[in-house]
Amino acid sequence: MYHLKREVIICPLCEREIDKQKSKHHLTPVLKGGRNKETVDLHDICHSKIHSLLTEKQLASQYNTIEKLLTNQEIQKFVKWVKTKPINFFDGSKLLKK
Repeated sequence: MYHLKREVIICPLCEREIDKQKSKHHLTPVLKGGRNKETVDLHDICHSKIHSLLTEKQLASQYNTIEKLLTNQEIQKFVKWVKTKPINFFDGSKLLKK
């Protein structure tokens, strides 16, 4: 009997394992010329949070790397909070702009 090893994918934003709910985030938004540029796999909740807080313009000019995203105070608060949740957790109410 063979057991295939599942590739472990880690979300670069929250550093938790990604189970099933993942999406590709264009580090430079598609609308700002990022169609063929670098993407990263993120949890759906992490990806949604980024887009709920930042505009396409901000993402393209100020937050076009994971390191730069992690300098944003609201992203930092979110990451601290989401790290306490199970890897498949999704709470749409936490995504709303304040």
